[in-house]
Amino acid sequence: MSVELRPLGVLCNIQCQYCYQNPQRDAGNLSSAYDMAKMKEAIRAEGGPFSLFGGEPLLVPLADLEDLWSWGLAKFGHNSVQTNGTLITDPHIELFKKYRVQVGISLDGPGPLNDARWHGSLKRTREATAKAEAVIDQLCREGIPPSLILTLHRANGTADKLPILFDWVRYLDRIGVRWARLHLLESESEAVRAKYALTNQENIEALIGFAELQRELRRLNFDLFEDMRRMLEGRDESTTCVWNACDPYTTRAVRGVEGHGQRSNCGRTNKDGIDFVKSETPGFERYLALYLTPQEAGGCRGCRFFLMCKGQCPGTAIDGDWRNRTEHCEVWKALYERIEAELEAEGKVPLSRDPRRLRLEQALLRAWSEGRQVPMAQWLRPGPQQRPVSSPKRGTARGPGQEKAVLA
Repeated sequence: MSVELRPLGVLCNIQCQYCYQNPQRDAGNLSSAYDMAKMKEAIRAEGGPFSLFGGEPLLVPLADLEDLWSWGLAKFGHNSVQTNGTLITDPHIELFKKYRVQVGISLDGPGPLNDARWHGSLKRTREATAKAEAVIDQLCREGIPPSLILTLHRANGTADKLPILFDWVRYLDRIGVRWARLHLLESESEAVRAKYALTNQENIEALIGFAELQRELRRLNFDLFEDMRRMLEGRDESTTCVWNACDPYTTRAVRGVEGHGQRSNCGRTNKDGIDFVKSETPGFERYLALYLTPQEAGGCRGCRFFLMCKGQCPGTAIDGDWRNRTEHCEVWKALYERIEAELEAEGKVPLSRDPRRLRLEQALLRAWSEGRQVPMAQWLRPGPQQRPVSSPKRGTARGPGQEKAVLA
């Protein structure tokens, strides 16, 4: 779980054409003010630590950044920030070092490959991209290499662009970047999809290319492939939220704190330009319904990868309707099939082929119907189970050890 602190909401200094936060901007839900005391109080209530997020969080003045990070270091021992990198200056880097700030930079590639992260004109866009690239180099030289978020789209992920993108990743590996997260494009409108979205086959070929590239990299890791392998092995305790039954009205893995201390959800689930009030109790209706709904009607019925995928992120659901499975279903199936075959070649039995799979599905369905999220690893562990991840609903409480492993 993480606390995303958004002092200025979705306010940003650039205009990424595909950004999932654009519906909020289009609706005029922008902020230019914040209250430091209320933000800190809300972070304390959430339990921290926090990551500065946006929009673009480095629009916050340096003095206030130092105030937040000084407090964050004293209270939690470290800090983090996710930025587009275009506003980072030497004074920012001094703060990063002084207050143990882990920097994440969102960048889709070098030069023209990053053009979808628009800055008002082609000239300014290319200048901003060059600035972000130079900042990555500088951070690596300073001994604080950033992590990256890289979104695949038509400007960087087609067959003619991939060799350039892969060479850039090799360069990042050489200079010391250690972590990168790959995102498939989350299309918020048909216009965005028509202009920027890759086809399913193009996405599959791009991700397979990254999987092959991973084998030659010395330091840089894509968490996507390790997450998917862990899911197939039933080792899901520390995998990314997109594989773990996220409720779009609670987003258990992301607890947002806005500029005046109000609680919010992961922005990927906001499809109407509105930050819905965060629900206190997670629900699993989406996953109960997906399990029973035919695939031709937007569900997952009969899919042997349901346990690993669970319809994936509700923010990428078909037609923007969280009740449907992800629009990238074909892509994830292809990747899971590939990793499944790799595990079998190693003499392992992936969960998708395990005789216990159907019983595990039924066990999770029962837990979800009672309002509980229990990791697969916990069900698969022999002996008495430990306390569930989320508190059960009133009337269904059970003490730890009262449920026995039914799948061993």
